[in-house]
Amino acid sequence: MSTAVMSTASLNSAPLNRASLSVATDGPVAPRVRLRLTRRGRAVLMALVALPIVIGALVFALNGGGAAATGEQAHVTFHYVTVQSGDSLWSVAERLAPNADPRDVIADLVSLNGLESAVVTPGQQLAVPTQYDK
Repeated sequence: MSTAVMSTASLNSAPLNRASLSVATDGPVAPRVRLRLTRRGRAVLMALVALPIVIGALVFALNGGGAAATGEQAHVTFHYVTVQSGDSLWSVAERLAPNADPRDVIADLVSLNGLESAVVTPGQQLAVPTQYDK
């Protein structure tokens, strides 16, 4: 039986080589691969992520106004008032609805008649909203 004696000085002075060290494993060890994205790769990835969101927003926008039109027409008849000389929308509103706020009545008159401003001329016919009709 021969015995080999190694001094501690020879062990400490020898450089360690990681390749020479081995660890017992069950199978081959796969090398670790680090994923690196280039600028073009990031752009493609962002486009792939954003594409379903954009398509969903477009579908939602196009189908969002799902009001169904029917062939039936609502037959509403309006009463009309004729603007007299010296009348303004304020005086017409006070005459139509003395208990209501004239600003609300004016807003309804402008909206119903499609007026671009609050200026009226004598002889002009204004449709009266049904809530102010007597």
